[in-house]
Amino acid sequence: MPDMSAHQAMVHLVPLAKELDENKVTPGVLGFIVFAVMALAVWALMKSMNRHMKRVDFEESPEPSAEPSVSTGAGAGRGE
Repeated sequence: MPDMSAHQAMVHLVPLAKELDENKVTPGVLGFIVFAVMALAVWALMKSMNRHMKRVDFEESPEPSAEPSVSTGAGAGRGE
């Protein structure tokens, strides 16, 4: 008998679905709120990423073949 209840549901729901005009269906207020929240979240993430990227202090080490490894200058005895 499960087929009978599914059949009855289809008989009652199909006419209701045909009453809706496909041109008048819109996302509404809920769709706008979801889109606005997602846009604000992306903006906040981008702002946070820019803030974190500005804090990065990256110094590229020179290639070993470009400079000799002999260091007798001022930075030789720092212990770093």
